[in-house]
This record gives sequence, C-alpha cells and structure tokens, in this order.
Amino acid sequence: MDFEKIIVLDDELIIRKSLEEQLRRRRYSVATASTIAQAENLLTKDHFDLMFVDVKLPDGDGTQLLKNLADKPDSPMVVIITGYGTIESAVECMRMGAFDYIIKPFSIEQIDILLKKAQSYNQLVKVNQFLSGNENQKILGTSKPLIQLRDVVKKVAVTEATVLITGENGTGKELVANELHSLSSLSKKPFIKVNCAAVTETLIESEFFGHEKGSFTGAMQRRIGRFELANGGTILLDEIGEISPRIQVKLLRVLQEKEFERVGGNRTLQVNVRVLATTNRDLKKAVERGEFREDLYYRLNVFPIHVPPLRERAEDIHLLANEFLKNYTRKHGKKITGFTQDALLAINKHNWPGNVRELQNTIERAVILCEDNKKITPEYLGILSLAEPEAVADFPTVNFLGKERAQPLEEIERTHILNVLKQVNGNRTKAAGLLHISIRTLRNKLHQYNIEQHAEGAVKE
Repeated sequence: MDFEKIIVLDDELIIRKSLEEQLRRRRYSVATASTIAQAENLLTKDHFDLMFVDVKLPDGDGTQLLKNLADKPDSPMVVIITGYGTIESAVECMRMGAFDYIIKPFSIEQIDILLKKAQSYNQLVKVNQFLSGNENQKILGTSKPLIQLRDVVKKVAVTEATVLITGENGTGKELVANELHSLSSLSKKPFIKVNCAAVTETLIESEFFGHEKGSFTGAMQRRIGRFELANGGTILLDEIGEISPRIQVKLLRVLQEKEFERVGGNRTLQVNVRVLATTNRDLKKAVERGEFREDLYYRLNVFPIHVPPLRERAEDIHLLANEFLKNYTRKHGKKITGFTQDALLAINKHNWPGNVRELQNTIERAVILCEDNKKITPEYLGILSLAEPEAVADFPTVNFLGKERAQPLEEIERTHILNVLKQVNGNRTKAAGLLHISIRTLRNKLHQYNIEQHAEGAVKE
C-alpha cells in the first residue's frame, strides 16, 4: 500500500524543486507549495498521503499547519523539514503529530529511508483500523474428523495456496481460516477479513478495492480497500458465494493478474495477497445453475477444506461445552460449578443444527441464567432434547401430516419448507416471502436439509 500523492511545502525554490524531482523519479504524484495558504488549497481539492512541511514560511509557521491537520480525519502524514533543527523543536513537532523530522540539507538516501518507514507505519495504522477483536479461539476436538482437519490445516498452512473452506453455518470455518494464517509464513503480515454477505451489492466493490474521493455520492474522501490493506499478507473472503456476477469478474482479475483499480480511479494497483475463502453453499452446483463463475470457482478451489458439522463429531460436544462454560463464566463473572448429568445427557442428545455456534450460544445463555455456586440443569439450556427417554410422554404429541408421534422441530420445518416451495412451483423469492425469511436464509435451509432445486419449479428431496 504505497503512497501515491505527496505535497512539498517549502519557500526555498531549490529545496522544493530538488525534493519534487527526487519524488517524481520514484513515480510519486507531487504537488508543490511555497505558502501555507497554497498547501491548504491543495488539500481541499484532493487527497494526499504525505506532506513535507517547512517550519519557516512566508505566511506563518509550518507547525501551525501540523496542528490544524491533527484534528482532521484522513489527513496526510507530515514530515517536518527545517534548517534550524534542535532536539527541543523535534520533540515538540512529534508531540503535535509529525511522523518524522529531518534537517536541511538532506540526502537522497535519507528520503528513501524515511519513505519506507512512513509507508510501513501507514499500512500498520490502516490495517489496525480494520482488524476486529480475536478471542484467540482454537480448533478444539479429539474426534477423528477434527484430528484429520487439523492435520490438513497444518499441511496447507505452510504454503501460500488459495484455500476454499466449506461447511454448514456455525461449524467454525473462520477459525480454520485464522489457523491457516497463524501457522503460515505470513502470520506477522496483515490478515484482513471481509464478510461478503454483510455488504450490499452497491458497496462491495468499494469494500474490496477502495474508492477515490468524489467517485460516487457520499465518497467524501479516498478509501483504501481490503485487498490493498492485505497486500503482502492474507485476505479472508467470508461467504464468497454471496457476491454478484459483476463482482465475480473483478475478483477473478485480482486472483489472476494481481491488479485492480479503485472505484473512480485510473491508476492500476498491484497486490500480492494470499486468498482464503469460506462458503456454506455448494459452489459446484451454483456453477451448474449459472449463479457462480466456473473460472472463479476453480481459482478459489485450489485446495478445498471441508469443516464437518457438529453431529459428525459428537465426541467433541462435551469438550466444547466445558470450554464454553469456562470462557463464559469468566466473561460474565459467574461462579458455575459445572453441568448436571441430565444437562450433559440433553446436550449429547440434541442434534445441534446450528453446529458449534448454536452450542456456544446455548452455553452462554445457560451461564447467564444459572445462579452462582450451582450446576447448569436442562431447564437453563432451552434445547429440544431436554427429556429423558421415559419422560417423552410428558410432552404433547404433535399430529403433523398424519404422523402420530412427537416430531423433531427440524423435521417439521423441512416438511413445511418443501410444501411451501411446491405451492409456489419452486420460486424461492415467493417462498421466502411466505415464510417471512430472507432469500439467503432460505438458501441456507435448503442446503441444511439437503433440498435440491434443479430448475424453477423443480424441487427434489
């Protein structure tokens, strides 16, 4: 994420022209000014990454401009230049927000070193603005599927291969991505995440690639995109199956050519980024339906990793429940002594359609409800599998579609979704409207319950 535009503010023509020439040789866009007024005028018209500011100027002190910039968002970094340097003035300038302080005359080597330092620092600041809190969670489990998963993660992590992580919602796909990054040679480099499903179609391009000031209504200043922030490191494209065909084309170009332009910009930027992607969709079937580009699918699917659902690793459920209990008692300041045997039985019998995330939320809720110095009982869990086998008769029998037995909620929901889809000839938009859920939620349900739609109106169990 190199600097692009620089202002040189100095009233000495020789210094101004010399520094401008040095910077232009390094392919920077350079604007010059001899007064504070001229520099402020430049700042109102465009975005600049860096400013070299002289202290003694015809219309005031350069440090005053430094103070003014400190209060403005997205202002350029400032390097103070002066022929009258003292330790005291250097300390004062740094205190007011200057990045560095150099004394005239300075060499080309000094400028090169300063630029490298400023670029590295700037990228660190930008990356930190985007990084979300990480609870340092690990992939927990002793079951065979988890042992195999960790083994695969360790093998591919040391490479820089593109990885497509698949699995149902709540299985821990993001944890796998975190582990891939932390075990890689890029672990000290930026790790940038973007949730493709959470960003609207109109903003996703700007989210990926950034935009220039004035490129669209509301673009009040230049914005650095996630790919640019991740340069030299790793980017996680969470729920990649949700992006539109238009953005798929632009993403394919980045993966193939490692270049892009910001929205509203004309400068081609080069990036070297390792790509990790996650999805809960069957992208191969999405390709067959024409919803996802085949060439992009193969670019992403260099190394596929599937995260198993919790029901396929039942041996890990108690381990995870106890780990979540420990974490949430600490988080909420509670003193819970454990689970009762009935609660452990209920946890073990539940199907966990929401996978690890559902288990995590269930335990947190139980911790909040449970009184201090007591164990969590089934009542605090609020899941369907609370009853012992012999106690099932205490629950009312549900007569649904003529079946005289107590049906699991999942089975009832699956049957209802099938009936609604058949009623509207397979039209997912109409079905989602009747069910009062989003298209995305319906699609997740279809995947969860293994309901296929081969064409409009064709629903297959």
